[in-house]
Order: sequence, then structure tokens, then C-alpha cells
Amino acid sequence: MSDPPPARSTAAPAAPVGEPREPDAVLPVRSDDVFAGVARERTYARETTFGNRDLMELVEILGFAGPFRVRSPWELEDETGRHLIHAGGYAAVPLGEAYPPLVATVQRYLSQTSDIGLPQSSLSDWRAALEENLVALLAAEAPSHARSRVFFSNSGAEAIEAAVKFARASRPGGTLIAFERAYHGKTAAALALTPNDEYQALFRPLFGPVRIVPYGDLDAFQAAVREIGPARVTAVVVEPVQGEGGVVRPPEGFLRGLGEFCRAHGILVIADEIQTGLGRTGHWFASVADGLDPDVVTLAKGLGGGLVPVGATIAREPIYRTMLPGLESKRHSNTFGGGTLAMVVALRSLELIAEEGLVAKARRDGEVGLSRLRALAARYPDLIADVRGAGMLLALQIRPVAPSRLLPVDKELVDQAGAALALRALHLHGVIGCYSNNAQRIVRLTPPLNQPEPLRDEMFGRIEAMARAYPQPWRMLGTMSPARWVRLARLAL
Repeated sequence: MSDPPPARSTAAPAAPVGEPREPDAVLPVRSDDVFAGVARERTYARETTFGNRDLMELVEILGFAGPFRVRSPWELEDETGRHLIHAGGYAAVPLGEAYPPLVATVQRYLSQTSDIGLPQSSLSDWRAALEENLVALLAAEAPSHARSRVFFSNSGAEAIEAAVKFARASRPGGTLIAFERAYHGKTAAALALTPNDEYQALFRPLFGPVRIVPYGDLDAFQAAVREIGPARVTAVVVEPVQGEGGVVRPPEGFLRGLGEFCRAHGILVIADEIQTGLGRTGHWFASVADGLDPDVVTLAKGLGGGLVPVGATIAREPIYRTMLPGLESKRHSNTFGGGTLAMVVALRSLELIAEEGLVAKARRDGEVGLSRLRALAARYPDLIADVRGAGMLLALQIRPVAPSRLLPVDKELVDQAGAALALRALHLHGVIGCYSNNAQRIVRLTPPLNQPEPLRDEMFGRIEAMARAYPQPWRMLGTMSPARWVRLARLAL
């Protein structure tokens, strides 16, 4: 029996776009108003009245609230007209801001295709293409993933949530193991895997059970597993390089040994490649490059090309099907995950990273950058305590701006102030850096992977100029006026 012929639509044609109608409401701000330009004072007033007031006030006090304008994919301008080299973006801007080849693809998609925007339970050319490409990239490095499958979401934290559910479905009821100084996000399961009292305290009891062990210590990890009982451990969640933890790399052989031990005991391994993956560290997948063959891989940040939010969870086929089988294949879902615009951007972003050789470039540039930062630390040891790097994921650890014993405040607050002052000092010298959410006195640099080499060299020159201006960290205290210090103290207290 053949299928019935397609039904003919009897609905009235849609009203032409832009046809005048009686408005349901009069909004205080129209898109045309923003296109026309908004006074900075008005934007600041709106943000502090209707948004995250204290965060906006903090960055305003420190002098890098913006708003920022794009001068090139790799250069910005602040509200004063200061020229800034973009090394911020928290590894989510692999191609720079509004990279023309990526923008051109978005424009082409919007003008030439009629695909629906949210193909949640239907076929999608764009989603299918990205799924195949991600699996192919992973399988080229880890052949055991040739039949793996992909689940899309909107962020790294959501990718971790999905990964934890995949693991729990395959190995239910057990403990999850994560590491000290780890950062996996701030949603429920991700927060439980992120051991930082500032983020966790208000929300306990947390998702669990979760055991936290020292990062890079294979003996401690194995001891924890034996104490719990291998059969009662569901999975271990590990970053191949701890980004928010201060760009910390584990000892050589740690990831390989971790994987071998887990495989011998049937424990699943989730590799959090949200910050390290897709070329940032000079490898497509930093975990695989260091000898790990993970069961589940999470991606986000750079996957969106700096234009759209995209998260992805790649899991081995048996794990995937255990969680999403047959009529229960909607057991986990995401309204916007796999949205067509996001898939277009992510597909083209991967293409550009591959076609422009940005993985190898990140490895070369990272070697140059780490060498220059080490030389800088040797020249200014009173300012810089340590430098670290993995490809174009770089970090400077600043020495304390003042002995905490001399100040009537918590040591952690002093460390946070030191990192913030270092970011301010960099900004004043024309470089945007990244704060680290789970490390002390760390400033990170995550420039676009396609940053031109002359601009790369200028960036490190500006960092050197900053160090020359403040050879001891206490000198950075003078970058803020007394009035700013009073405002900061009020905000802190």
C-alpha cells in the first residue's frame, strides 16, 4: 500500500512581512534605536538597572567594561578609543570577531536557504553534516570512535550535563570522580564537578555522589577508586589541561594511565575538551594527543566560531543507544540544540580551522608565545611567579600585590584583586586577557587561532611593556584612583 499523496495547504497565505498591524505592546527600546547608536551612559544605566548590576559595576571600576567595537577580527577598541589586541574570549573566539569568511557563510545561509530553524525531531542537512564531521575528526585521532554519535546543546555546561547522563545511563548508581581545580560549568551536575566553594556553597546539597581527587596524581586517583570500589564508580570527568584552573597540564603519562586503569575496571572516561579542543592547544583533541581514549568527549566554545553558542557531546555508540534507545530516544532533549543557524556556523568554523591549518599554527604560535613569556618571567621575577601554556592557551601567574597578613581582608580576595589589577594593567597597555574562574592570580591569554604573526608579536611586546611599567605587583595599585578603590571596597564588603 503506497503512502497517500501530500496534502495541499488550504490555509490562507501568510501576511506579507512588515504589514502594519496594531501593536500588542510598545517596547521602551527598539532595534532601530540600537542600530542608530546608544550613548554609553545609557547602556551602563540599563545594564546596572535591569541586569547583573554588581558585575557591570565591578568591570566599570576596573576600567574595562566597554562596550567594545571591532576594528578587525583580532583587534578591538574600547569606549575611549584605545586600540586593543584581542586575547580574551575565553577560548570561544577561534577565528576572531566577525571573521569575514564565517560571516559570509551566515549571510549566504540566510539569503539562499529555506531550511527550518529548529529541526528538533526531523532530518537536517546541516546537523547531519556536522555530526559526520565531528565523528570523523575524532575517529581520525581515536579510531575506536568511528561509530560514535553526537548530541548537540547550547553550551559547555549543557554538554557536560548530557555527558553525565550518558554515563549514568550506561553505568547507573555510581560515584563520579573529578579533580581539584577542575572547572566544568555552573549548572547542576557540572557545578558538583567544579570544586570551588564560591560557586558551590549556596547551592548545597549538590548533585552526587562526587569524589574530588588531586589533579595529575594517578596514585591518588587509583586509591580513591579502590576505596569506593571500582564497580561503584560510574565515570571520571577530566580536563586534559585545566583552563580555568590556570592552564595546568598533568604530568606526562597521567592521562594514558588514567584511561588504562579505567578501561581495566569498566569505568567510563569523560574528556572535557570544551576549552582545549578543536585546535586551541595545538591538537584537535588534547586528551587523545596525550594518550587518552575517552568514552565521551564534550565540546563547545570554539565550535561556535565566536558567533553562536554550540555545545556537543560525542559518545560511543553503545553508550549513546543505552541512553536514547527506540521509543525512549527523547529521554534527553534540547529545544535549541542542533538549531540550523548554529549548525551552519559550527560546520563552517571547523572547515576554516582545518583549511587554514590553524591547529598546527596554534602549536607553533604557542611555542613562540610560551618562550617569550618565560623570558619575560626571567626578567621580571618580582612580578611574574609562573607562566604556563598549551598551544594558544597561555597563562601568567602574578605574584601577590600585597602580603595578605597586612590587610584586613581574606587572602582569596587579595588574590582576586591581584588578577583583576593585572587584567587592568594589560588593558591599559592594549591587550584584553581572561580572568580565571578557578585559580589564584592567573591571567590567561586565548587569542584567535588565526591571529596574524605580526600582531602576535606586537601582543607579546605590549605584555612586556606592561611588565616593564609594573616590575613589582604593588605598583599596579597606582593604576586606580582613590575614588575607584573606595567604590571597589564598597562592592567587596
